[in-house]
Amino acid sequence: MNNNEYYYKKLERYVAGGSSTGSKRARLIPEEPMVIERGKGCRVYDANGREFIDFRNSLGPVTLGYSHPEVNEAIIRQLEKGIVYGHPGVLEAEAAEKICGIIPCAEKVRFLKTGGEAVAACIKLARSYTGRKRIIQIGYNGWLNTLGSGARVNPRDRAEGVPKGIVEELSFLHHTVEWNDTSTIDELFELHQGEIAAIIVAADYKGMEDGAEFYPYLRKICNENETVLVFDEIVTGFRVALGGVSEYFNVTPDLAVFAKGMANGMPLSVFCGKNEIMDEITKGASVSSTYGGEQLSLAAALKVIEIYQREDVTGYLTNEGARLWNEVNKLFMSRGIGLSYKGLGPCPIIVSDNPRDINLIDDFFRKAFAIGISLYNVSYINYSHKKSDIEEVLEKLDNVISSM
Repeated sequence: MNNNEYYYKKLERYVAGGSSTGSKRARLIPEEPMVIERGKGCRVYDANGREFIDFRNSLGPVTLGYSHPEVNEAIIRQLEKGIVYGHPGVLEAEAAEKICGIIPCAEKVRFLKTGGEAVAACIKLARSYTGRKRIIQIGYNGWLNTLGSGARVNPRDRAEGVPKGIVEELSFLHHTVEWNDTSTIDELFELHQGEIAAIIVAADYKGMEDGAEFYPYLRKICNENETVLVFDEIVTGFRVALGGVSEYFNVTPDLAVFAKGMANGMPLSVFCGKNEIMDEITKGASVSSTYGGEQLSLAAALKVIEIYQREDVTGYLTNEGARLWNEVNKLFMSRGIGLSYKGLGPCPIIVSDNPRDINLIDDFFRKAFAIGISLYNVSYINYSHKKSDIEEVLEKLDNVISSM
């Protein structure tokens, strides 16, 4: 066996599902890398030493690039002081103040490690604050929150009816609604007057620009019904704008969750919002985690914020991302291939003209892997993808698409 096969077999034998993150398990082998050994900038290297220009970026968290020198240095400096203590660390105070200065709704914050658990915390706070039970969920909010009938059990798949492992009594309190489906939301508020605690919304990649009308609608209907509005900014925060879609569309929620991108790959999430709702934590709606104030991730986040404020990172991700994927779309069109990237430049999603034909996307990905380009359904550009890297990608993808 080669190195890739050796580690792949270990994963299949000892890790349930072959990976601790379901979407990371290699499907298109042998072209797709089975395991990654290291990453630098915009490139990753598998256990056999193959090099890939990477657009998966750990499925979103890496926004500045792998092994970014300034972020690494900040982590190392803190490592010499300790990782986590028995009391709050200095960086917890500093990071909280900084985040309250950049996220529109943030009056108080709380740190956790993953986005899904932070959304679960917001659900708990909203129920405690309003005294209501029902939740409207739009988009994928993490595995912890795959609760309503027909909910997304992962970013690609939906449950048929009540998700497996969820009791019906709980599932019936969670209503799964599609992005920009205002009529269903109106019906739910009419049917369950005075019962809806919160709307939680994660932006749709393909139709994100519809947020210009959809987010103001959500703000208005939540105000009218005294319902808590929660923005799931796990993907959009630190990517479409530093303050996420709230800043991009100029709509302020009551609570928000940020995770991917805020620490360039270090495990960190934050939920934040209005004082009166966040203070439910001290009134009995407890949310607590031993690793919530872990200092290495906070050191990384502070450095990431510094770099974002010093340099136009989100502007670069937007402009260069749009340029790259627009050029790829031109290649698809010129060759008569029924694929396209849709959405904003920092986080577009690939779609097929025939949604039933998943083999066409897989064929494109497989051929891209074979010539050293690592793509995903949502292909993220990072700040280390420089113009020369993008030109190399376009040249290689021109050959890939010509061969399809």
